[in-house]
Amino acid sequence: MEETDLEVISDRTPYFASHRAVIVTPVYEDCEASGRLFQELAAEFGADVFVVAVDDGSVRQPLAISSLESAGVDGVIVQLRRNLGHQKAIAMGLSYLADQLNDDQRVVVMDSDGEDTPQSVHQLLKQLEDAKTDIVVASRKSRFETLRFKAFYAIYKRFFSLMTGRAISFGNFMALKPGAVKRLVAMQELPIHVASAVLASKLRTATCPIDRGPRYAGQSKMNFVGLALHGFKAMMVFAEDVLVRVGIASGVIALFTILGITTATILKFLGYATPGWFSIALGIMTLIFIQTGTLALTTLMMTGLVRSGSQASFNRYKDFVQDIIATRR
Repeated sequence: MEETDLEVISDRTPYFASHRAVIVTPVYEDCEASGRLFQELAAEFGADVFVVAVDDGSVRQPLAISSLESAGVDGVIVQLRRNLGHQKAIAMGLSYLADQLNDDQRVVVMDSDGEDTPQSVHQLLKQLEDAKTDIVVASRKSRFETLRFKAFYAIYKRFFSLMTGRAISFGNFMALKPGAVKRLVAMQELPIHVASAVLASKLRTATCPIDRGPRYAGQSKMNFVGLALHGFKAMMVFAEDVLVRVGIASGVIALFTILGITTATILKFLGYATPGWFSIALGIMTLIFIQTGTLALTTLMMTGLVRSGSQASFNRYKDFVQDIIATRR
C-alpha cells in the first residue's frame, strides 16, 4: 500500500483546522453510547469540536458517519481492518492526527462510553493552558466500580510501583498539545499502553482530579482477565526496569539459597542433621535456586520479545486502516 493511499479515502475531505478541540475516541460495538457522546460534545463545544472516532473493527454495530452528522459535530470515522484493542485504536487516532494539527489546537483522548464526561473536558483544557504543561491527565476522584474492582486496582497500583519504580494513577482520559501528540506517536510503547507511554515520554504532565461518570448504555466489554492483561501491558512498557528489579530479587534469593545449602552441608558433616533432614533441605533450596534463575531468564526473554515486537510500531499505521470517512462540510 502506498503512503498516500489513505490521505483521503472518501469523497468528503476532513477539515479541522478551525476547530479548537479535537477529540480522539475508540469505539467498539457501541453505537448507542458513542452516539450520545457525540450529542453531548456538540452541546458542550458546538462548532469548536472535531471528533476522530476510531471504529476498532466493529462487526455487529459498525460506526456510521450518520452518527456524527445527526449529532451536529464535524469529524471523521477511522475504520480499522480488524479489532486491534483499545490502546492500539487510540494510537491509530493519534497517528492520524499527528501531522495535521495546528499549534493552537488541543487534542483530547477519551472513552466513548460516558465514563469520561464531555463536561469535564473543559477542566483538562483549562489546565493545559499552562505554558509549562504538555499533557493533562485525569485522576479519578470517584468511581462507579464494585468494591472488588477497587481493591484489585489498589493492589495493582502498588504492584506497578514496586515493579517499575513509578506511580500510575490515571488512564486514557487526557488533553494534549500538538507537540505532545507528535512525540507520543513516535514512541513504540504507545500501542502497548497509552498511560505508561505518557509516563515514559518524559513530557511535562499535570494531573486534574475528575469524577468518573456512569456508562451511557450497555455493559463494559472488559472482563477480569482483560483488566489483568491491561495491567501487565502497562508494566511491559518499562520492561527493562522490571527486568532489573526481578534480576536483583532473584540474585538476592539465589545468594541466600547458596548460603542455606552451604549451611545444611556443614551441619550434615558435623553430624547435627537428623535423618532425612539434609535431603529435604537440599532439595527445597535447589528447587528455589533453579526457579529464581528460570524467573530471571524468562523475564529477560520477555523483555527482548516486547522490544522486538514493538519495533513494528505505527510508522505504517495506514496499513491497518480500512477507510476514513468524513462528515459533510
